[in-house]
This record gives sequence, C-alpha cells and structure tokens, in this order.
Amino acid sequence: MEPSFLADLEALRTAYGKPLIVSSGFRCGSHNQKVSTTGPNGPHTTGKAVDFAIRGAEAYLLMGLALRMGFSGIGIQQKGAARFLHLDKLTNGPGQPRPMVWSY
Repeated sequence: MEPSFLADLEALRTAYGKPLIVSSGFRCGSHNQKVSTTGPNGPHTTGKAVDFAIRGAEAYLLMGLALRMGFSGIGIQQKGAARFLHLDKLTNGPGQPRPMVWSY
C-alpha cells in the first residue's frame, strides 16, 4: 500500500471513531483481473484503494467523511450480503475519471 494513502486511511478511521474492516486492499494484477472488471491495472493494483465491509447508516457516515477528506473514487455496494464501500485516491486519467462515484 502507498504510505501516504495509509496515512489518509488512518486519518479517516480517526475521524470515523470506530474500527474499520478491510474486505479488500492491495491486489496484484493477476488477482485483480480474476475478481474485477478493471483488469490487471485497476485501482486496487495501485496501492491507493481499499474496500471496507460496512452497511447502511454507517456506510453513509463513512462516505460523507471520505468526501470531505478528498477521496476521489467512491464505489457503493449496498445490496445483498457482501455490502461494502470502495474508497480510493486516484488522480484523473484515461479509464479512471476522477472524482467519481459509482454503484456496483
């Protein structure tokens, strides 16, 4: 993971005031290609992306904090059993427009 991104995550956790459960962090390109439509060069391969297992009102609260703290990519999955919030701090680029919010 990118050290500056880890520092941003720690600041987010401190602002949130509760533990955060990481469901996905850094992925190698091969694994990312198997589990994501973003292929071998997706956000999780940069060391600047994470998914937190979180739902409902807590996801809403965390998303608001992330927006205020400058996270540039926010993906929301709030259906079914595997609910999570994706956060990243990528810069705008080809195939990765930022800032961006999306749902899964």
